[in-house]
Amino acid sequence: MTFFKREIIIAVVLSVNALSSGSVVSAFSMPMFTEQKAMRRTTLSKTDGVEIEIPDFDEFFGRIREVSPLAAMTIDGQVGGFDAADEKYPSQLKWKKVDSNKRKLVHKIEKIDNFQGLGCPIVRFRSSIKGPCVGIKFAEFIMNLEERAKWDPQIEQVDEIYPIYDVDAANIAMDFKYGDCKRLGIGYCQTKSNPIVDGREQLILCGIQDMPNKGTVIWGTELEEWHNHLFPEDIARHTRAKSHLFATTLQPTGPDSFDVEYILQLEVGGNLPNFLTTPILVETVKGMFKHAQKTFSDEEIMAPWIKPEEEITDVMIAERHGLLMPL
Repeated sequence: MTFFKREIIIAVVLSVNALSSGSVVSAFSMPMFTEQKAMRRTTLSKTDGVEIEIPDFDEFFGRIREVSPLAAMTIDGQVGGFDAADEKYPSQLKWKKVDSNKRKLVHKIEKIDNFQGLGCPIVRFRSSIKGPCVGIKFAEFIMNLEERAKWDPQIEQVDEIYPIYDVDAANIAMDFKYGDCKRLGIGYCQTKSNPIVDGREQLILCGIQDMPNKGTVIWGTELEEWHNHLFPEDIARHTRAKSHLFATTLQPTGPDSFDVEYILQLEVGGNLPNFLTTPILVETVKGMFKHAQKTFSDEEIMAPWIKPEEEITDVMIAERHGLLMPL
């Protein structure tokens, strides 16, 4: 229960549980959600009667930093691309090379099998793209069904079913340590069935963080089983897939170029072995980057997304009336 229902001010109740896993790294030491209802911290969605459980953001962004040097650099307000990120934030994890070719659009792909003992690999993609660094546009490739369908042939539905009532509640919960939360909500994702594999569905908490250094972190994590009542009631249940960790970081490398680091640990669900599903995942994500490069290099498409800084600020102030900017 939140104080939102009594006041305009949000109250945050912290939760702490122990987390056991396989080969634990430092950032993966605490749970992000808590099963004990009385200990959860929640905030209102825009749907009456539906609350969103707020995760431990320090734990969550700590996990992202652990697996994504570009995200760590962006969160810390540093500038530069992959070379600077690798130098400043060297990884202690043992990544296995899937592909590496500087001439390719996706010039490096790595993975760690059975990451954190969850039975599925975490995969990291790196790409350098020509065009303006506009994180909110890149997020559409993932969160907008029309854009997603242009590169993901298996997608059936993507919908933000429960957006947060006020993003300032998220910024307060984050203690203003992770940029400016521009969007947060619970999303539903469903893939198509085919003669070999039935459709999958996911329930994900996702968001978009804008950073002062013009970078962006697009993030997501699967909700827990005790959140299952939030699945759409008018859709038949499917085999559950789980995105244990998802993060896409965009960081400018020049006035018309940016680096992108895409991290995903996806448990497909069912009895499909990883040696079959991982190559499909890799090819699908590479398709997203091809679509991204085509879009960002098209000046006509990108023109509405490129505005003078003053105009962007004016729009943000006009549209944002919340806890920190009341009417």
